[in-house]
Amino acid sequence: MTKADLAETCFADGFMCSQAVLSAFADDLGLPRPTALKIAEAFGGGMGLGETCGAVTGALMVIGLKHGRTEADDDHAKERTKELTRQFIEQFRARHDTVVCKALLNTDVSTPQGLQHARDTGLFDTLCPLFVRDAAEIVESLL
Repeated sequence: MTKADLAETCFADGFMCSQAVLSAFADDLGLPRPTALKIAEAFGGGMGLGETCGAVTGALMVIGLKHGRTEADDDHAKERTKELTRQFIEQFRARHDTVVCKALLNTDVSTPQGLQHARDTGLFDTLCPLFVRDAAEIVESLL
């Protein structure tokens, strides 16, 4: 099973987009899956505000956990992480034009009306799995 498959399955099981992406890589990063799910919970739905897509933030967490610095003077790790982040966002935007949740869904899920619209029109079932899959595919290719 690919990381994209794992992420998409996790999302289909009812977890947030951010949780799905981060948890797909948890074992490889030495992070217990329950911890990954907890860390990423608040990032779903564009951090609950329709801002940066949770699938994107989940992928950026993966990059940080894999390449992020743990010493203030580790400029190599800092630059590597920044470059991978730039590449990820560039590739995600190439597929979807934006990384902003409300733009991806064409509705503001931070409002009760927007959230209901997304539910009523099945956006979480039709669009979000694609964003989750793409984020996992892209980050896996970068690592």
